[in-house]
Amino acid sequence: MAVVKINVLTVGPEMREELERRFAGRAGMVESSDGFEWFELLRPVEGTDRYLVYTRWRSEEDFQRWQSSRAFQAGHAQAAAEHATKGGDTESAPLTAGHGHGQAQGGQGQGHGHGHGGPAATASELWSFEVVESVGPKQA
Repeated sequence: MAVVKINVLTVGPEMREELERRFAGRAGMVESSDGFEWFELLRPVEGTDRYLVYTRWRSEEDFQRWQSSRAFQAGHAQAAAEHATKGGDTESAPLTAGHGHGQAQGGQGQGHGHGHGGPAATASELWSFEVVESVGPKQA
C-alpha cells in the first residue's frame, strides 16, 4: 500500500528564501530510490509559517529502505560537512540532507535550512499516512 510522508517545517519569514534554495539543491537525492513516487515542497500562502514537504512511496518498506540507504547516509554527511564549513559543530549538525524528513525520522536536514549559521526551520514534525484512495484527471 502506498504511503505519504509529510514533514511540517516551521520557518520564519526571514528564512523562507534560504529554505527554498536549499531544497532546490536537493534535486536527485531521492528520485532514483526504489519505491519513490513523488516529492513536493509546499510554500504557505497565508495564515501559517509552516512549509509542508510531501513525499509519496510505494510502501512503508520502500521508505524505510531509503532511510537506510547509502544515498540517505551520504546526505547526512553532506549536510554535516556543509554545517561544519559554515561554522557549526559536527555534533549538532543535521542528519539528513534536503529530503524533508525531520526529527521523528532521524534529524533535521539541509532541506530544513541548515547552513549559514544554523537551521532555517525552527521545528519539524513528521506525519505519516496510508493512501486509501487516489484519483487523477480523466484521460480524454
